[in-house]
Amino acid sequence: MSAVRFTRAATRATAQLRAPLQRRFASTTENEFIKERQHIKEHAVGTTELWKKISLYGVAPCLIAAGANAYWLWNEHWEHWNHMPPLEERTEYPYQNIRTKNYQWGNGDKTLL
Repeated sequence: MSAVRFTRAATRATAQLRAPLQRRFASTTENEFIKERQHIKEHAVGTTELWKKISLYGVAPCLIAAGANAYWLWNEHWEHWNHMPPLEERTEYPYQNIRTKNYQWGNGDKTLL
């Protein structure tokens, strides 16, 4: 009985091997959808490389130039302050620093800053 089953299974297996392979939904044949997906992937790789180059070779030098410009303007601004006479203390007017009750810390008159 087992020999009969074995021969049937063997003939079925050999018949399946001789038959041409069936194409399934996940076939590897080229169609428009697969070509378009491959084109999108290639475009994404190219775009990524482009923006990486723009970031490294375009943005970094601009940031360095902007930093140098800001440093130069800062120093130029403080050179003018060195030539000016010292500022007078601000005058206290009666409407400034009005307190209805003292602060809870220190002597009650100073702020946290």
